Amino acid sequence: MTNLLILPILIPLITAVILMFVSKYVNVQRGIAAISTAATVAASLVLINTVSRDGIQTVNLGSWKAPFGITLVSDMFSALLVTTTSIITLIVVLYSFKSIGIDRERFYYYPVVQFLLVGVNGAFTTGDIFNLFVFFEVMLMSSYVLIVLGGTKNQLREGIKYILVNVISSALFVITVAYLYSVLGTLNMADISQKIAEANQPGILTAIAILFLIVFGLKGAIFPLYFWLPGSYYAPPTPILALFGALLTKVGVYSIIRTNTLFFYHDAGFTHEILGILAILTIVMGCIGAIAYWDVKKIIIYNIIIAVGVILFGVSTMNPDALEGSVYYLVHDMIIKAALFLLIGVMIKITGTTDLKKMGGLIKEYPWLGWTFLVAAFSLAGIPPLSGFIGKLMILRGSFSEGAYIGAAVVLASSLLVLYSVIKIFLNGIWGSPKPYHGIAKGHARYLWMTSAVLVLLAVLYGFGAEILRPLFTQAAEVLTDPNLYIDAVLKE
Repeated sequence: MTNLLILPILIPLITAVILMFVSKYVNVQRGIAAISTAATVAASLVLINTVSRDGIQTVNLGSWKAPFGITLVSDMFSALLVTTTSIITLIVVLYSFKSIGIDRERFYYYPVVQFLLVGVNGAFTTGDIFNLFVFFEVMLMSSYVLIVLGGTKNQLREGIKYILVNVISSALFVITVAYLYSVLGTLNMADISQKIAEANQPGILTAIAILFLIVFGLKGAIFPLYFWLPGSYYAPPTPILALFGALLTKVGVYSIIRTNTLFFYHDAGFTHEILGILAILTIVMGCIGAIAYWDVKKIIIYNIIIAVGVILFGVSTMNPDALEGSVYYLVHDMIIKAALFLLIGVMIKITGTTDLKKMGGLIKEYPWLGWTFLVAAFSLAGIPPLSGFIGKLMILRGSFSEGAYIGAAVVLASSLLVLYSVIKIFLNGIWGSPKPYHGIAKGHARYLWMTSAVLVLLAVLYGFGAEILRPLFTQAAEVLTDPNLYIDAVLKE
């Protein structure tokens, strides 16, 4: 069972290769993609159980001992994210059967989604900073294909912008890793942490910490580096948007959390204060965008930016409660964002528009869609006792005990603005006077709704089962507050 943590990377990798050879047989692709992604979910659930029972799992590839070889590490934080990623990908694959369109399916849609899963799960699992870059590139190359798949004019225009931004940030990533290596002489994350602790983080390492924040901030869309996100995420069709919105920015967020808690915690007064200020500004800018637009996709896209700010604000306090809240909220946000994107995808398919002013009265013909959306909206805004409330409560509790009152007030205010932005969709698109629509058939819409509803149900259970899941999140936060747990697990003789 020691190699268990490779499975969530290996299964989608082998599947992607197989799918490339059967690209013309759409039904065969669908079956293989669904079965394999379900197997990835099963492997990641077993992984969570193993980590909770036996502690942090590590694998040294090629039997080279850490810190000399390539190490994969699965602590509870990474295991939870791998599992959430795999579940969301499974639901999106099922949703795609009736949504993405046969032309895209024939053009390597399913293999590329599997490669994306390899990149995301690999980034969450690697214990080596250079391999974090490698898995980032696997994820980004897959996303380059997905963003332009279908070749509409808007997709190609936004795709060029998206690729340019990421090529620049990837170059900066390599340069920053090279700086870090030149100072410390190691790439293993646990070894880096140990050597920084011995060096007590001199000024050069604080500069490298800020460079990493810029690199991961570009990927995770924090202020002021989020400028590329609204346009780029708006271009592709719904299932791809759901994958991007739920997963890609979260890999950037994960990397910020991992580096700031494992490496750069010695000069916290400087690095974490900057992170806190940027997180607050990210929330503010996201709120402005979310309430300004009347386009359903844009409203939810700006909500991605708000959530990134909330999670990173919790991390910037370095308080155990707030860190636990950030981990909990990160998983909540991945699930609920994917659910909301898929639900607005059903609305767009029915109405043929993304403009709220041209929608209305969907509740009459599609009551199940309306009420599911309302539950998802309440969860996103953090209405008790849903999962968004629990994560925010823990972040607020931690920030109050650290005296970060301004940030806490911004997080509280953002909840009201998030609620306003999503209720606007409900009141104008789902409520209101019915309009004639010539979109998809009712049965077709019901299938898309049912797959989306699985994620909403998961989000609800995640909120109500918070007490049962609490030990897992406490275990995840322990590693973030005490880096020695991670170091000992990786560098054990």
